Amino acid sequence: MGSLMTVLTNPWVIMAIKIGVGLGLVMGMVPMMVWMERKVSARFQLRRGPNRVGPFGLFQLIADSLKLLWKEDFLPRNTDRIIFLAAPIMAFLPGVLSFALIPIGVAGGNELLGPGGVMAVSYISMGLLVAMAVSSVAAYGIAFAGWASNNQYSLLGGIRSSAQLISYEIVMGMAVVSLLMMTGTLNLGEIVQQQQELLFGFIPSWNIIRQPLTFILFLVAAFAETNRAPFDLPEAEQELVGGYHTEYTGMRYAWFMNGEYAAMFTMCSILTTLFLGGWGFPGLGRLSGILHLVVLGQDIQWMLVGLITFGAFFTKVALLVFFFMWVRWTLPRFRWDQLMKLGWNVLIPLGLANIIGTALFLEYVASRFGFGG
Repeated sequence: MGSLMTVLTNPWVIMAIKIGVGLGLVMGMVPMMVWMERKVSARFQLRRGPNRVGPFGLFQLIADSLKLLWKEDFLPRNTDRIIFLAAPIMAFLPGVLSFALIPIGVAGGNELLGPGGVMAVSYISMGLLVAMAVSSVAAYGIAFAGWASNNQYSLLGGIRSSAQLISYEIVMGMAVVSLLMMTGTLNLGEIVQQQQELLFGFIPSWNIIRQPLTFILFLVAAFAETNRAPFDLPEAEQELVGGYHTEYTGMRYAWFMNGEYAAMFTMCSILTTLFLGGWGFPGLGRLSGILHLVVLGQDIQWMLVGLITFGAFFTKVALLVFFFMWVRWTLPRFRWDQLMKLGWNVLIPLGLANIIGTALFLEYVASRFGFGG
C-alpha cells in the first residue's frame, strides 16, 4: 500500500493522470456534441434527427465512426505530403491543449489538484495568455490544409481562415485587455475566484454583469475563432465546395470535424471561466458550510463540493454550446465583405472604445474611493 501511494504521489504520475482525464473528457464530449447538434438542428427543422441506431440514436455515432474508418483514403496529386498529413492534427490539438489550462472545479487541498484545490490539468499563473495563444494555432492547420491540397477552392478557404483569424483575434485581444484591466490578473483560477462575491448581497459579480460589452465582443470573436456559422466562411459549401477540407476523406476529414467541436467546447469553457463565474454559483459558500456540518469526514466533503462545482461548470458550458448551435441553425452565413466590415468597422472600434471606457471607469473609482494607484 505504501509503495502504491508513493507511485500515485509522484509528480509525473499525477501529471499523467491529469492529462489522461483531460484528454478523455474532451474526446468524450466531442461525439456527444455531434449527437446534440443533430438533435438541436432536427428540432429547429421540425424533424426527429437520429433515432434508429440505438436508444435515442446514440449508436449513430459508432456507425459514423466505423464508416469514416472504412472510407477510402487517398492523397491528391502534387500535394505537399508532410503538411497535408499534419494539418488535421494541427487543427485538432489546440482545442484539447487549451482545455488543459481551464479550472473546472474546486475540491479542497489535494496533491492531485492545483493550488487551493482547483481542478485543472495544468494550473499556471499566465493561464489566460497561454490558452489564447494555443487556441490560435488551430488556424495554421486550416491554412496549411488549404495550401497543401493543391486545390484552388481549398486554398481560398485557407486564405479566408487566415484573414478571419487576423481580424477577430484583434477583437478578442481587445476584449481580453479590458477584462485584464478590471481583474488585474491572467490567472484563470483567480479570475473565477473574483467572481464569487455577491453585489448588493444577492447579485453574482460575474464579469458578464460587470463588463457586458466585453462579453459580447469576446463571444462574437469566439464564433469567428471556431469557424462556426455565421462565420464559417473557410468552408462555405455553396461557394468553395468544401473549402479547406475538400480534398480530405475518412479519418483525416474526421480530425477536422473533431477539431471544430473540440475548439467550440474549449471556447465555451473559456467563456464560462472568464464571464460566467466558472465553477461557482450563488450560495456555494453556504452549501459548503452545510456540507461541513452534515457530512462526516473532510475527504467526503471535498468530494461532494468537487462534484457540485464540476456539475455547475459543465451546466454553464452545455448552455453555451446549445447557444452556439442555436445561432448556427438560425442565422444565415455572412458574405465575405460583411464579415470583414463587421470586424474592422464595427467590432474593433467598439473594442477600442471599451478599453478607453474601462480605463476611465477605473480612474474614476480610484479617484473617488481611493482604490488603486
